[in-house]
Amino acid sequence: MFHLVFRQPPISTAIAVLALTALAGCASMPEPAVKRATEPSSAAPTKSVLWVGNSFFYYNNSMHGHVGHLIRGSAMVDKRGFRGVSATISGSGLNWHDVEAHFKPGGVGSYSFDGNNNVVFNKFDKPFDVVMMMDCSQCPIHPQLRPLFYDAVKKNSEIVRRHGARPALFMSWAYSDKPEMTEQLAAEYIAAGRAHQAQVVPAGLAFAASIKARPDINLYTSDKRHPSMAGTYLAACTVLASIYGASPVGNSYTADLPPETARFLQGVAWETVQQFASRK
Repeated sequence: MFHLVFRQPPISTAIAVLALTALAGCASMPEPAVKRATEPSSAAPTKSVLWVGNSFFYYNNSMHGHVGHLIRGSAMVDKRGFRGVSATISGSGLNWHDVEAHFKPGGVGSYSFDGNNNVVFNKFDKPFDVVMMMDCSQCPIHPQLRPLFYDAVKKNSEIVRRHGARPALFMSWAYSDKPEMTEQLAAEYIAAGRAHQAQVVPAGLAFAASIKARPDINLYTSDKRHPSMAGTYLAACTVLASIYGASPVGNSYTADLPPETARFLQGVAWETVQQFASRK
C-alpha cells in the first residue's frame, strides 16, 4: 500500500474542501438521473483519445505524449491499440474548434508511420473512444465568455456521442497568483459535465492539492499560467487515473523528474481522482 506523509494537512482534506466548495457553486442545478459524469466509464476499455484544447495541453511536448508514456509504464492498462491525438490551437476557446471535422473519414488518424517510417493506413470502427475537451483558461468563468463555454460543451458533447465516442471535460487549473480560480473553474466544469453527461478530469483540483501539501514543487512556468514539467506530469497522471481508471502510483515513467517528486505527484493525482469520484 502507498502512503504519503505530509508536514501540512493531508491531500484528502484539501481535495474534499475544494470539491465541496465547487459543488456549492452549482448546487442550484438539477443533477441528471444518470451515472455521475466524473466516474470512469465501465464500458469497453479506452484505446483512443482525441485531445481538443490549447497550449495548456501542448506545453512540454504535449500532455497526451506523457499520458502515452504513463500507459506504457503501467501494469494496469492494456497497451495494445493505444492512440492519443492532440488537436490544439494556441489561446483557443472550445468554440474555436470544429470537432465534427475531426471525425471526417480519411481525416484525423487515418494514417500514421511505423518504426521504419513506412506509412500505415489505419482502419477503425470509430476514430476515437473519448474526446477530451478544454476551454481557454478563463472562458468558463469569464462573464462574457461563460455562455460560450456551455454552448460549446453542449454542441460538442452531442457531436462526440453521435460518432460513438464519449465526451470528457478537462478541468484546468488556477493561475498561480489567482488561487480563487480553482473553485470557480471547478464549479463550472462540474456543472457542465453534469448537464451534458461528460466525464470531468479534475486536474485543477489536483494542482490545488499539490500546492497546499508541497508548495515547494513549482507547477508553473514564469508566466504563472502554463504548466512546468511537474505541472504537465501531475495533469497527465490525473488523466491516467480518470480516463483509464488506472492508478499512477508506482508508475515507472517519471518525465525525468526527481523520483521523490514523481511519486508525490502520482499520489496526489490518484487521491484527487478517488476523492472527486466518491463525493456525494
